[in-house]
Amino acid sequence: MSTYNEEKRKVTTASLRKMKMNGQKIACLTSYDYSMASLVDAAGMDLILVGDSAANVMMGYETTVPITLDEMITYAKGVVRGVKRALVIVDLPFGYYQASPDMALASAVRIMKETGAEGVKMEGGSEIRESIERILTAGIPVCGHLGLTPQSINKFGTYNVRAKEEAEAQKLLDDARLLDEMGCFAIVLEKIPAALAARVASEVSCPVIGIGAGGGVDGQILVAQDMLGMNQGFSPRFLRRYGDLATVITDAVSHYVDDVKTSDFPNEKEQY
Repeated sequence: MSTYNEEKRKVTTASLRKMKMNGQKIACLTSYDYSMASLVDAAGMDLILVGDSAANVMMGYETTVPITLDEMITYAKGVVRGVKRALVIVDLPFGYYQASPDMALASAVRIMKETGAEGVKMEGGSEIRESIERILTAGIPVCGHLGLTPQSINKFGTYNVRAKEEAEAQKLLDDARLLDEMGCFAIVLEKIPAALAARVASEVSCPVIGIGAGGGVDGQILVAQDMLGMNQGFSPRFLRRYGDLATVITDAVSHYVDDVKTSDFPNEKEQY
């Protein structure tokens, strides 16, 4: 059970900025459905991301590239219905914002109108500046995402740590400053050196959320299925498992199968 006891007020983008100013760490996690989102929210989460990682953990794809905007909207609708306190944002999936600012705005508007979410997340920096500006101008909060950007996996060809070399590190710093100056309410930094992530967090005014980016940032995010131990085939250095639901679920289902096969379920008390 969470030990977080602050008053259960609705989290907003302004709340997150205030948390950074006060030195209070920001807790973030992914969710993709009503049931999980309800539990995550009740545990005291500050920000819930309906991530395009749903392509991996919910749909079984090897990358995040195949998931569609319609599919993201479907997942997000359930999550929003299950959340009372946390800020909910949704990933804009690959192919729905890179082509033009008009496409980006249309995709973001659909997410906001059809799901009730409170913002979108986009991967990239200066390359997608015009798309980000167009969305922000429409009054839609944007969370940036730099470092390892999974939608670009076919370009990188690997999930290794990014921005280890000076040139890439400098570009990341420049992009982070740009996103902050444009008005992004937060930036996710994925799988980059801890010292670089801490520098970014100290140089920008918006909250910086890390995943595999060390402890010097303003908050942390993990994929729920990973930290709960449901995805046993994924074990990067940055992942801490807080449960072993794979074993719990498998044991429970196996017990159910045995009870059905032996006619132990249902018993007399479980009938009408």
